[in-house]
Amino acid sequence: MFKNVFGSGFLVRTAHTVLTWAVTLVLFLHDTDLRKQEARGELLQPVLFVLLVLVSVLLYFAVSLMDPGFVFSDSDVKFTLGVSDEEQEMITQTPKAMRQRRCGYCLLQQPMRAKHCPTCKHCVLRYDHHCPWIENCVGERNHRWFIIYLGVQLIALIWGFHLAWSGFSYAPTWNLWLQQNGFLLAAFCLVAVFSVVVILLLGSHLYLVSCNTTTWEFMSRHRISYLKHCGADENPFDQGIVRNLWSFFCLCRTVAWEKVYFREDSDPV
Repeated sequence: MFKNVFGSGFLVRTAHTVLTWAVTLVLFLHDTDLRKQEARGELLQPVLFVLLVLVSVLLYFAVSLMDPGFVFSDSDVKFTLGVSDEEQEMITQTPKAMRQRRCGYCLLQQPMRAKHCPTCKHCVLRYDHHCPWIENCVGERNHRWFIIYLGVQLIALIWGFHLAWSGFSYAPTWNLWLQQNGFLLAAFCLVAVFSVVVILLLGSHLYLVSCNTTTWEFMSRHRISYLKHCGADENPFDQGIVRNLWSFFCLCRTVAWEKVYFREDSDPV
């Protein structure tokens, strides 16, 4: 289920972890609201903030090391998607069907919505994108957790932004002010930049999930065989916002997207 901790993303994960705890430490060492509450013996918010940061780090590692839905063999495709030989034959006989293609890199059959990732060197089920931040693909098995991680991370960042702002102290000159607040200013700028990035990421992913589409499908629609013939506003996987969100967040199963795509043709009369 999880990849090797000491793989190619070891430095990225280490840098993320060190930076997260370094910013947290700066917030506690300066005269922020956390430090004031700790000095007064009010430990509830400081403990909650540390726990929130810890949860965000654990979620980061879970998403980073989780199998996003790699396809390792042709037999894995049928077993994972639950498509029998008879059902596969019925699908390929429908009027608008296209033949299931073989990956030009790993030579495995690609189920619908899968794509080969040149960085991970595997085909990924319901491929969304390869994220350099987590040094892993975002696919069918970890996309849900990726969005949950972004949500938790955003709460921690906004809280950290408020705490950093509360810690700036007055000084009569700019040089003295920078000496007193230099580290806090660096932490404040980092938190601000990452907050903007996470807001944009979370907003875009929630929008795509509500439409039941992926980043790859949204960006490369004109080149994807099962989408390029569809109209600009047509999405064969869209089941409505509520059902899309329910299926994505609440149904922990792998979907046979061929069945969803051909549901109009395969419905019994």
